[in-house]
Amino acid sequence: MTSSAIQQVPGVFHRRVGDILVTALSDGHQDAPLSTLGDIAQEDAAALLHSAFRPVPRRTAVNGFLVRHGDRVALIDTGCGPSKPTVGRLAGNLAAAGVAAESVDTLLMTHLHPDHFGGLTGPDGAPLYPRAEFRLHVAEHAYWRDDAAMAACDAARRAAFFGGARARLDAYADCTSLFSAGEVFPGVTAIPLPGHTPGHTGFLIASGSKSLLIWGDIVHVPEVQVPRPEATMAVDVDPAQAAATRRHIFDRVATDRQAIAGMHLHFPALAHLAREGDGYRLVADAWTLDLDGDI
Repeated sequence: MTSSAIQQVPGVFHRRVGDILVTALSDGHQDAPLSTLGDIAQEDAAALLHSAFRPVPRRTAVNGFLVRHGDRVALIDTGCGPSKPTVGRLAGNLAAAGVAAESVDTLLMTHLHPDHFGGLTGPDGAPLYPRAEFRLHVAEHAYWRDDAAMAACDAARRAAFFGGARARLDAYADCTSLFSAGEVFPGVTAIPLPGHTPGHTGFLIASGSKSLLIWGDIVHVPEVQVPRPEATMAVDVDPAQAAATRRHIFDRVATDRQAIAGMHLHFPALAHLAREGDGYRLVADAWTLDLDGDI
């Protein structure tokens, strides 16, 4: 008798960037109402999702990325942690990729929102990456430590966002190293992309003639925000700046034909952005067994 499948295969996908191996790790996905989108009518957002054969309410993938260069191992973001039934897979996928948490020597954080910091600590609040240096943009660190900024938020965001961020900052306080720009790991350069949060950061991975820009949360809902880059998110700290940053980076990666990856692009989350008329079209990379691919 054959048994029915009860779960998907591990969410692990490798891509070599020169001498650097990048591994996309799925944490799962989250569904949220269209009211979490701003600067676009809900019926317009629903129409875009419907035309792209996506569910309404909107579905957002959650990913992290492992970077291995020589004997160095970095993890970019840690996902939500086991907070909902559809997320919390990153730690298991990291293990499926053959990497123990203890071997991660650097944590690179795009920013401190719950779907990025949730997997930093266990239920007891202890670090899950005990040997890692914790690297974060200086403006991001300052924002989540700012009592005035916390007081300006509603009670729910104070608890989940500020409370959660501060708990993780406390857990990694002894191994925190702040940056503003420049190389933050061998072959990895920080690219400030402010707006979503003050210190929101992308990471450009480059080796030889190859490069990949992990652009963090430039988009949350690609089916909506690629054709309508003015669409913002309710969690944007500065929505106008987030939209301006999105337009700037769209122009840059399309002009340069820069390979991209994102925390909220559908897994395995590697793509290019092509110009289409006055706008853009996201072109997902084809699945390949070749680690080098066509980046």
